[in-house]
Amino acid sequence: MVSRILVPVDDSDMAAGALRYALETFPDATITVLHVSGGPSPMMGEATEIALSDDPDSVADAYAEEALDRARDIAAEYGADIQTEVQVGHPARTILDRAGDFDAVVIGSHSGGLMDRLFVGNVAEKVVRESPVPVTVV
Repeated sequence: MVSRILVPVDDSDMAAGALRYALETFPDATITVLHVSGGPSPMMGEATEIALSDDPDSVADAYAEEALDRARDIAAEYGADIQTEVQVGHPARTILDRAGDFDAVVIGSHSGGLMDRLFVGNVAEKVVRESPVPVTVV
C-alpha cells in the first residue's frame, strides 16, 4: 500500500502535473511536496546567494515560496492537505536522499527550458535510475 508520496516541485507546469497526478492517484496518501533550493543554475546565482546569506534558510524559503504556494493552491483544488519541505542542495541528490522515507516518488519529466536542462541535467532521469523506491514520471 502506498501511503507516503514525495513530490519534488519547482514552479514548472510539469511539476504541477506531477502533483495533480499524485493527488488524483493516491487520494488517501500523505503527500510531501519538496522544493530544493540552491541547486546548479547558470552562473550559480541562487546557490551563491544562499551560501553568502546571513540567514540561508530564509533565502532558501524565499526561493521556494512561489513553487510551494502553487502546490498549496493545487492541493486546495482537490480539497487535500499537503506537507511542504524546503531543502538546500543539488536537486537529484537531495530528492534521492529523501526518497527512502517514502513509499514512492512522483516527479515531473523535466522543468524549465533548454538552458535549464543543459546546466542542471536531467533530474528525473537520475532519480529514476537511483531511487530506492518506485518512481512515477509524469
